[in-house]
Amino acid sequence: MKREEALAIVRKQLKEQRYIHTLGVMETAVELAALYGADVQQAELAAIFHDYAKFRSKEEMKHIIIEQQMPQDLLMYSPELWHAPVGAYLVQTEVGIQDEHILNAIRYHTSGRPNMTLLEKIVYIADYIEPNRSFPGVDDVRALAREHIDRALLRALQNTIRFLMGKNEPIYPDTFHTYNDIAKKLKGVGNS
Repeated sequence: MKREEALAIVRKQLKEQRYIHTLGVMETAVELAALYGADVQQAELAAIFHDYAKFRSKEEMKHIIIEQQMPQDLLMYSPELWHAPVGAYLVQTEVGIQDEHILNAIRYHTSGRPNMTLLEKIVYIADYIEPNRSFPGVDDVRALAREHIDRALLRALQNTIRFLMGKNEPIYPDTFHTYNDIAKKLKGVGNS
């Protein structure tokens, strides 16, 4: 699928600000893919479609999670997490993208998962650091992303966990598992 076609499809699903965010994620993912030797077209498509389900109703997303037998524990955590796995399902069924690498990058862009692929890391980080984002710690992760993708991912996870803890919000277990996985892998590389 060509970029223009993908953007036209996704634009119908998103509000203007979220579409602008998506363009930033796409550009960032393409840069990171080129930097780290990942498939640029896969990164581009995954980034374009990463928020495909963002504005679906909670009821629709909940129904899909149950009907498609996605991890049911998702329903015990913030609905902000739901659009990622639901989006992967809808991109497959509505748009027709069958590439599991692209679908997994969409599926795990909010929670992460242990043993993330390079493409999954790129989309996760691109979503976190795209140029329209402005919050404490984002510039640090942007700098790390150009040097070492795993260190950037670890810092993004640390920031996210701290942020959620500061709001007394529950944290989805896969986010902790992702943090632990990356921290263990980096332990021999040096401190992040």
